[in-house]
Amino acid sequence: MQNIDNFDFGNKRAIVRVDFNVPLNSKNEITDDTRIRAALPTIKKIAEKGAVILMSHLGRPTGGYEEKFSLKHILPHISKLLGKEILFADDCIGESAKNLSLNLKKGDILLLENLRFYKEEEKGNAEFAKKLSELADVYVNDAFGTAHRAHASTTIIAQFFPTTKMFGYLMQNEVDNIDKVLNGAKHPFTAIMGGAKVSTKITIIENLLKRVDNLIIGGGMTYTFIKAQGGKIGNSLVEDDKLEMALNVIENAKKNNVKLYLALDSVNADSFDNGANTSLSTINEIPEGWMGMDVGEKTVKLFTEVVEKSASILWNGPVGVFEMSKFENGTKKLAEAIAKATSKGAFSLIGGGDTVAAIGKYGLEEKMSYVSTGGGALLEYMEGIELPGIKAIRG
Repeated sequence: MQNIDNFDFGNKRAIVRVDFNVPLNSKNEITDDTRIRAALPTIKKIAEKGAVILMSHLGRPTGGYEEKFSLKHILPHISKLLGKEILFADDCIGESAKNLSLNLKKGDILLLENLRFYKEEEKGNAEFAKKLSELADVYVNDAFGTAHRAHASTTIIAQFFPTTKMFGYLMQNEVDNIDKVLNGAKHPFTAIMGGAKVSTKITIIENLLKRVDNLIIGGGMTYTFIKAQGGKIGNSLVEDDKLEMALNVIENAKKNNVKLYLALDSVNADSFDNGANTSLSTINEIPEGWMGMDVGEKTVKLFTEVVEKSASILWNGPVGVFEMSKFENGTKKLAEAIAKATSKGAFSLIGGGDTVAAIGKYGLEEKMSYVSTGGGALLEYMEGIELPGIKAIRG
């Protein structure tokens, strides 16, 4: 398969799908440029010999042009990061985009206007994809965050580049690192699944039970597992219609010889608030009127011991309400334990928006083997689903 390193971009125009869907404040200033910085290696590599046409979406426009969702707002920042002037097309198809792309020279970079100003983008319209494809000679997908969507720019466009389509560095890294964990993990392999609901993670958990040695369940979904086993969880978050599902996970873990770890103790609050009164209880004896908000010290000790003996670690979902300082201890200590294990040679893959935010909060991004940029895409890939954006390139 062609890749960005062995392809000759000389005198070629490459249309690159990037994920520049970055947060903007009320002054249209970027508050987090992680996604833009992640795409720079791909842009720079192509611009050494060829021209680059960047396409992305921003926000959720309802159809047609909306000033607040214009990609022109991020243009100065991209120019600054790349240290050169970036051209801008006020449309992603049509005459202006066509003329600008035709006149591109080696090293030129052109940013197209927001793809989602056209409903055809999300509908995966082939005619729209064809118009985008006519702007370039090569197609490069570097937007892992949208790889699970069969949109015109992420999937459909690839069919117009039968022999000149490839992943960018970011996309290739995502795929390689997730494959490394899912299909080539060293053992003992520990997966930590946190977050609020069992229902959103069940397919991933079932997929992981065939691969891991240890499964740690944390976060809000803990209480569904505890209640399913007859425990008292007070006012904690619970999915009453998923108790049977939780028991099935426990049973399947036994069948697959997977050690399943649940919290032993719980830091509770009398309201969902950082200023709430707190109490500590065993995980299955949370008093009425109280809700579990974080794991206690016994759980921290148990979870960190498992992590520190692991050779591969996959973490998706915090183990407490880490956004509130009173209830961040469990997530923080777990993050530090993963960083420690990584420093001793373990491979750690971190994914999911909240988990990535937690790693960022504690300044531990550099201490992990790989931090994934894909939220929904990562989860679907972990479920064993073949993502449209990946399939379109791999064929």
